[in-house]
Amino acid sequence: MKKRIISLLLTTCMTISILAGCGNTSSKEKHLENKSGKSAYDEPITIDVFASEANYQGVQSGWFGKIVKDKFNMELNIIAPNVAGGGDTLFQTRSAAGDLGDLIICNTSNGTLAQLVKAGLVQDMTSYLKDTKFVTQYSDAIASMKELSGGGNEIYAIPTEVSSQSPTTPSVGLEPGYAPYIRWDIYEEIGCPEINNLDDLLEALKKMQDAHPTSDSGKKVYAISLFSDWDRNMMTLARNITCMYGYDETGITLLANDGSNVQSPIDESSIYRKGLEFLYKANQMGLVDPDSTTQNYDTMYQKMQDGAVLFSFWSWMGQGAYNTPEHTNDGKGFKLAPVKDLKIGVNGCKTLGYQEIGIMIGSKAEDPQRLIDFIDWLYSPEGIMASQASGTSGTCGPENLTWEMKDGKPALTEFGKEALGGSEIEVPDEWGGGTWKEGICTLNVTFVNAVDINPDTDKPYMYTLWDSTIEDNKTKLDENWSKVTGVESAIEYLKNNNMLEVAPGDSYVTPEEDSQITNLRSQCGASLTDYSWRIVFAEDDQKFEFLYKEMQDTLNGLNFEEVFTYDKKCALEKAEARKEVVELYNSKN
Repeated sequence: MKKRIISLLLTTCMTISILAGCGNTSSKEKHLENKSGKSAYDEPITIDVFASEANYQGVQSGWFGKIVKDKFNMELNIIAPNVAGGGDTLFQTRSAAGDLGDLIICNTSNGTLAQLVKAGLVQDMTSYLKDTKFVTQYSDAIASMKELSGGGNEIYAIPTEVSSQSPTTPSVGLEPGYAPYIRWDIYEEIGCPEINNLDDLLEALKKMQDAHPTSDSGKKVYAISLFSDWDRNMMTLARNITCMYGYDETGITLLANDGSNVQSPIDESSIYRKGLEFLYKANQMGLVDPDSTTQNYDTMYQKMQDGAVLFSFWSWMGQGAYNTPEHTNDGKGFKLAPVKDLKIGVNGCKTLGYQEIGIMIGSKAEDPQRLIDFIDWLYSPEGIMASQASGTSGTCGPENLTWEMKDGKPALTEFGKEALGGSEIEVPDEWGGGTWKEGICTLNVTFVNAVDINPDTDKPYMYTLWDSTIEDNKTKLDENWSKVTGVESAIEYLKNNNMLEVAPGDSYVTPEEDSQITNLRSQCGASLTDYSWRIVFAEDDQKFEFLYKEMQDTLNGLNFEEVFTYDKKCALEKAEARKEVVELYNSKN
């Protein structure tokens, strides 16, 4: 471990010396803004952005598109695999054609970055980066990513989600990601019964469903509604339960947040079985939406917006769908369920970045200097505030539109309060027009963790952590929840009750694997997912056990153990990487 840390420190020093070298001043000056504020870039260009995380395809429009156009005289044509059928097909097709994109934001794991370098699809950014101001503040993260590109001194990719915070600092704001959220107003109506465990939670949900059998529009209410869109190695919503009890998915394994254990999802005593049992019991009690096996996420979300769903597997899902200003001011909405045996896992800040998603410049890009300047801006305070504007876990957008400085502190404007409160508010023409949501950055990537401190405001980038926002956001719903829990936020509740586990923010990236492992994992994942759904909707306990045993036998017949052994090795390496990143951070601070 110590050798690896020393090696990284030496590599970082070399990177800093390269990045701090004398730059091409004329090139740098050419790309600065004019005093008038207009772009100094002479020729307008449209660049192809291959964005693996994007859920939109086409030219970036609205207020963010206007900012990019004004600053760089550039339009972003987003190419999104998620929209174009998903999977790796688009990636492989464009790679084979020799032009993945001008700007590339994609997964770099399993040897992908090294393959891109070898195939000549990405450019070395070293000489361009020496003139940058913001991105090179994260030289440790940039240096540590070199190994993924082949181990040389060239810089081919910059990691996302970088942070200057400790790796043991939670990377979330006031709410965890994976956690049980319920319609708090209905929970209050049934008397706030004590919830010691998941069985008690189901009993509470049953009473809530009986108390409110119809939605806001008069449709049938179900406590839980499922969807399968995001299933891969296992049933995602059963996996989510494991995240509420100290584990998370790593390949086809379940790794404890503290690194103490790696579980197989098909073991009799696995935490994954606990998730299946929770959903099975819920269905037996009549709490699960019968459309769950056929509907997609969008259909489920619409039901949640209508008040037809009472339980949320993520904090952002239920709150994003139903917690409108109108509802929360009336005391209605989703809040954390006070389940007493929770062990919620959250990721720590990634001081070396999230190296599985990197940003690169394509080899065919005609103006790499302009793209470097754009990348540098994305990692600047202004760029972070603009490009990461989204929900409550992101930033809030551009200064003087959504926020302003008041008495030396950042605060949302009235426009910002409406826009970020879910309103379909129109953006003034001088800011690009259209609605606020239409103009949000479509890259769908976090470049710098929003809990980091903005040097321009001396406050976090995440607007929900501002004193002014916390004070303004105190609704009747929040007050009612605080009366029962005695605290102001979900994270505070979890910390105070020893229910929060922080997995240190590692930069581990899975190595390139044998194609046989990839194929076996695909087969095992498909079978595990299929059986999981059948188990959840089994007609009785006997059928549940029969299907569970059949699942084990089927997966063992597919060489599941070979995949599990490989993924377990990777999971243990990830656990070790978490220890190393803490040691590295402590050695430098």
